[in-house]
Amino acid sequence: MADGLWWLPSLLVFGAAAVALVGGVIGFRRLGAGRERAALESARELEVRAKGLIVRADTAVREADREVAFAEAQFGAAVARDVRDALETARRRLRGAFLLQQRLDDAEPDTAGERRTWSSRIVELCESALDALDTAEHGLATRRRAERGAVDSVPALREEAARLERRRDEAASAFDRLATRFAPSALGGAHGASVRVDAALAAASASLDEAERRLARAEPTAELLADASDWLGRAGRDLAEIEGIELDLAAAQTDAAEAAAALDGELVAARHERDGQDDADAQSALGAAIGEASAVMAARADVAGDPFADRDRLRAARDRLEVARAAARNAQGRIDGARGALGGAIAIAESQARVARAAIERGGARIGADARTRLAEAERQLVMARQEPDPVSALDAARRAASRASDAEALAAYDAMGDGR
Repeated sequence: MADGLWWLPSLLVFGAAAVALVGGVIGFRRLGAGRERAALESARELEVRAKGLIVRADTAVREADREVAFAEAQFGAAVARDVRDALETARRRLRGAFLLQQRLDDAEPDTAGERRTWSSRIVELCESALDALDTAEHGLATRRRAERGAVDSVPALREEAARLERRRDEAASAFDRLATRFAPSALGGAHGASVRVDAALAAASASLDEAERRLARAEPTAELLADASDWLGRAGRDLAEIEGIELDLAAAQTDAAEAAAALDGELVAARHERDGQDDADAQSALGAAIGEASAVMAARADVAGDPFADRDRLRAARDRLEVARAAARNAQGRIDGARGALGGAIAIAESQARVARAAIERGGARIGADARTRLAEAERQLVMARQEPDPVSALDAARRAASRASDAEALAAYDAMGDGR
């Protein structure tokens, strides 16, 4: 009997394991369900906020729809276009929010993650729609405030235009007085500014006239008044340029006198440098620059009525003269340096030539033509170095002589060694 029930313990073990497994699955499912309920509960606050924003956005869209009609009647279709565009944008976003809310409200069960994602998207769409409508409404409010102040702005702008016209007349009188003393080229900038002032004041007056006519018809005038204000601002800036021309001319005269004095001093120094210059090319270039600067000084009377041109020509002539003087100084420096080094270079070349000559004489017939040719060239370069009047060329010749003599010595030594082998 005992042997017939051998399977009973195994059955008990497997049964206990099955019971434990079923219990674990049930417990895990209960735990998951509890977590899902907790997540759904935490998302409920976000859903409530989303619904509140839908109500706000829908109300704002309906109000904006009526506002478009008011804006078109008050400002015209062009101005109302911004509000209409913002309204269409808000409507599209609101429709998206309604579709997502429909998903949340239907009978199909949704996970906590889905509901949270959809609610967040609803909040984003509604807030974006409200922002677009608020921006458009702010623009309309600004324009309405400008229109309400238009009645007061017109007299103020008229007064500003009259003040600028008085300044224009005074500036014209001063301009006429300056025209008797200075050349037209000196007053060219002020003349151009005067033309711009007349044009700006005429444009401002036309804008103000049209604004007054529109006010009489209860039509928008803000843009016309803004244009008039801009034209008056331009006129004021150009008038400041005209009013400052007399001071600018006086400053240019002072600068020209200072530039002439400086150039005169440069000419004196440049003539001394030219007379002491050893380099013919540098001397010629410096002499040409001196002649050009002297011509500018002599022709000052021709531009006496244009201090700006006088000042600029003097400054340019001085700059060119300074460049020529610097080039001449560099050339003279090279000559002085070469003259100082020439004696030593000739001595080195002579010494090297003596060494090479002695090596060739010791070798006699064993010394080939190459060494003798190098020595002959070294001696020729030495003669050139002693006779060349240009220190730079003489120095180059002395250095070539030393190099050829060194080559001759080396070739002579090579020939002597080769014959010995």
